[in-house]
Amino acid sequence: MSQGLNYQKQSGDLEWEGSVNARHICGAFYRMGRHEWLNARGWQQMHEGGVSKVVDLRNPNEIRRREHDPAVPQAAFSGIELVNLPLETPGNPRFESIAVPYMNHTAMYRLVCEEFGDQLRAVFENLANSRGSTVIHCSAGRDRSGLIATMLLDLAGSRDQILIHDELAVRGINEWHRVSPRKHPYESYRGDEELREIIQERATALSEFCAWLGSAHSYLLSQGMSEEGLDHLSVLARNS
Repeated sequence: MSQGLNYQKQSGDLEWEGSVNARHICGAFYRMGRHEWLNARGWQQMHEGGVSKVVDLRNPNEIRRREHDPAVPQAAFSGIELVNLPLETPGNPRFESIAVPYMNHTAMYRLVCEEFGDQLRAVFENLANSRGSTVIHCSAGRDRSGLIATMLLDLAGSRDQILIHDELAVRGINEWHRVSPRKHPYESYRGDEELREIIQERATALSEFCAWLGSAHSYLLSQGMSEEGLDHLSVLARNS
């Protein structure tokens, strides 16, 4: 079952059928919400557009088809590699005391960088080995995907696009909450005034994170990623 005609896509959203919060980040990289929202035609459109890999940032226990998700035959994934690289380690005391009920704000980006540097390095090393285009996604396509998108945009020399991407991601999943056939256990649709306040609060925290980070290049070097891998990743992030 697709989301039907009621879901209003945001500026720049891709037309992969069933996709939520799907848009180009930079270079060879794209982002979206859960891949289970895509129908068979959506997967075909993704493949026809040059996507050869989908990197899922969710923990394994989050990955499952829900009752309203379309039934997609295995053949629909042909030609696209599915990779699961969780951004978090369950049971981390500091993370679980702050990320309640889960990572849901840009104010937690620094926390993830401090606690899960190995996982972040693994994601970016995988992205550096991409052939063709790669899609990254988490659940909403907002926060875990947003951290990766923020660092990719920094590597691409496009820091001026970071706040715009976050706003679009927030608006995109908010629109999904408006029309979703499944009620979310923690989130709900927000009106314009409240949404603007949320976006501004996230923008402030995101700017603070970028100041702390310094650069994605220096951070990833400090986590053990090679200079060669980073150079190649930067080329992929910059080239269209």
